[in-house]
Amino acid sequence: MKNFKITLLSLFVLLSLMGCDSFVDVKTPSSQLTGVTVFEDRTTANAALIDIYSKLRDTGLLAGLTTGSSVSLGLYADELTYYGTTDDNISFIFNNSMQSTTSIASQLWNESYHQIYCANAVIYGCENSTGLSTADKNQFIGEALFVRALVHFYLLNLYGDVPYITTTDYEVNRLVNRMPTAQVYTAIIADLEQAVALLPEAYIVPNRVRPNRSTAMALLARTYLYNGNWAQASNAASAVLNNAEYVWETDIDKVFLKDCTATIWQFYPKLEGNNADEGSVFVFQTGPPPFIGLRAELYNSFANDDLRKSHWIASVTDGSNTWYHANKYKQNTNTGTSAEYSIVFRLSEQYLIRAEARARQGELINAKQDLNTVRSLAGLPNTTATTEAEIIDAVQQERRYELFTEYGHRFFDLKRNGTLNTVLPIVKLGWNNTDAHWPIPETELSANPNISQNPGY
Repeated sequence: MKNFKITLLSLFVLLSLMGCDSFVDVKTPSSQLTGVTVFEDRTTANAALIDIYSKLRDTGLLAGLTTGSSVSLGLYADELTYYGTTDDNISFIFNNSMQSTTSIASQLWNESYHQIYCANAVIYGCENSTGLSTADKNQFIGEALFVRALVHFYLLNLYGDVPYITTTDYEVNRLVNRMPTAQVYTAIIADLEQAVALLPEAYIVPNRVRPNRSTAMALLARTYLYNGNWAQASNAASAVLNNAEYVWETDIDKVFLKDCTATIWQFYPKLEGNNADEGSVFVFQTGPPPFIGLRAELYNSFANDDLRKSHWIASVTDGSNTWYHANKYKQNTNTGTSAEYSIVFRLSEQYLIRAEARARQGELINAKQDLNTVRSLAGLPNTTATTEAEIIDAVQQERRYELFTEYGHRFFDLKRNGTLNTVLPIVKLGWNNTDAHWPIPETELSANPNISQNPGY
């Protein structure tokens, strides 16, 4: 990606795609370059997509920094403890005290819908282009459909029923309604199925920083799982796991390196020598932690012989107190040559998706095999679970230990399994059942009379 040259024209156009505060505020650009010129040339169309991945990496729910889901939902659930100031926006997340006027709720909403708007601009531009080849159109549209589905997936699971935006038309978007969850899942699946059909299996650039067919299939497997489509989830995960492009990594210390063979899709750092933003957020050298730390309860819940406890968690002590931090990403400075990228999709999740989907269909032997594959990486013996219920519970526990501090998996798992309001009141003061959904921003409610607020706000 660093070798792509962006012309002054493309920079001008990319700027026209930026700067809107809310998707309801995105009006027709004053320059028609967005629809006419950018997508007549492969270089500038490609640059528009690269800009979207930069936005995903740096802002919104997939960002590796403080407001992204790895931090915000780790704090909102039972993975992280907050040590920052009480007037920081993150404290409202940690204390589950957000309101519709809390700026971070509107920030993440607006940034996410802006990313969706940009994806829609790429889809529209490529569909109407006369200068792009069919192969380039398919590639760019497939990637944009994947992005649109991905961001809507996170919005749905955080805010509940949400509008599914498929156009850049301001007049259409400004009065949209919240769609029922089932309809949103249907739209996500339709976008992903089309992306799978359009994207090639081969990555178009090195280091797996642009999504391929298997990336879209991996999100499709997750979506089917969340939606209770067990057979489809199992089949989609199998399509990824059977791809010879990916090789299971048996060295736990290599899983979060940029060249890991089990990585499906990851973000390229902003600059060469930079590493995953998660390292700079999670890693600290002295106590007490300046911002966040891993909950001691989570650390203590790991089995002592679990390699993830000793390799993916680090401790810091002042002689009297001990604090813990996620240590999956170990680099928190520029290293000259980048060693770690932010990994969004990896094989472990696909094994756990298939294990759960198989167990829920009664395929217990195969489910245990998938579960044991993940356990073997952690140096653990095969599971002792035997019944369907036991295996499903074992998979949920394994997901907690394998996917901690990664893009909100823990919070979403508690929510989709109906245990959110059982587990979180034990560790979070003042937790209410209505906290399962974040508030719709007040600015959105004021701008669109068709948007309603979530209960409890």
